[in-house]
Amino acid sequence: MLDFEQCWAALEERDGSATDEFFYGVRTTGVYCRPGCASRLPLRVNTRFFETIAAAEAAGLRPCKRCRPTDGSSASRHVAAIEKACALLQNSETTPSLAQLADAAGISRFHFHRVFKQITGATPRDYARTHRLSRFAEKLDAGQPVTEAIYASGFGSSSRAYEAAPAGLGMTPGARRRGGTGQTIRFVTVETPLGWALVAATERGICMTALADDRESLTGALRQRFPAAALIAEDPGLKDWADRIVSFITAPDHNLDLPLDIQGTAFQARVWRALQKIPLGKTASYSEIAAALGQPKAVRAVAQACAANKLALLVPCHRVIRSDGDLGGYRWGLERKRALLARERASTARDPADEAAA
Repeated sequence: MLDFEQCWAALEERDGSATDEFFYGVRTTGVYCRPGCASRLPLRVNTRFFETIAAAEAAGLRPCKRCRPTDGSSASRHVAAIEKACALLQNSETTPSLAQLADAAGISRFHFHRVFKQITGATPRDYARTHRLSRFAEKLDAGQPVTEAIYASGFGSSSRAYEAAPAGLGMTPGARRRGGTGQTIRFVTVETPLGWALVAATERGICMTALADDRESLTGALRQRFPAAALIAEDPGLKDWADRIVSFITAPDHNLDLPLDIQGTAFQARVWRALQKIPLGKTASYSEIAAALGQPKAVRAVAQACAANKLALLVPCHRVIRSDGDLGGYRWGLERKRALLARERASTARDPADEAAA
């Protein structure tokens, strides 16, 4: 997510070197421009900043006729180019080489890796690995035999699939196919200012956090998520993590940084990484997230990925709202979403001098 103060400083200075690093839109005129545009400086209160042209247009703005941000924009060309590379990664049975991806994108091999990571948030290798694992998970969940799923997902050998599975699937392929059989998950429930919270973890990290009005519904949700796993209730070893979550809800002063065992599709993982970049006290729209991923038309898919998030607070989907300012949905209740955002805004708005005096 862009830092407003840094962008505003660049805009005030008419910093031409910031061209294509961001764009600014003016609410009163309905226009967006490059940072170095010769137009009159807008009022700060009417100004918004966007990482991409797609994000600005998704917000209902049109390009400036003076600086022509869409003409010869390297940002728009890069997005289109990386979309081609992503399509090649998604549709190839074997992982294309870096040279093949760069050629498909029409970008020099020297710049391709940097541009790809800048737009997708992942390296080509990580993107391919996550996408391959997501296809593997989908085939296992559909009941396809493990061996067939391995090769149908693009793994060159069963050994590679088994090496990648623990970190990517959260369990062995066989356990995933059997709903978590053989998997041990520890969990604890704690009371918070917003009701009860659950923290569940595998040996690799937290695999689920949830909020509810009572303990029983939290335990039920965990069993539904991992129907065949062995559950260890109220594990004291998770108390420290649970206490940190309670403290965050009570008085959020920084983002939670705990070890995670994230389990999702390739696209979901990309969305969740983008959510973790939203600063404390800030929000982003579904369209802004989609644009930041280089897929401005995937607004509905972004919303679905937010709804599929099972790591409340740790992957802060509560910071995603609609473009019109409406809160949108929230798996754990709109009142909790409203309360979390209010607490975060209040925390970041505190005067450091007042806190020091206190």
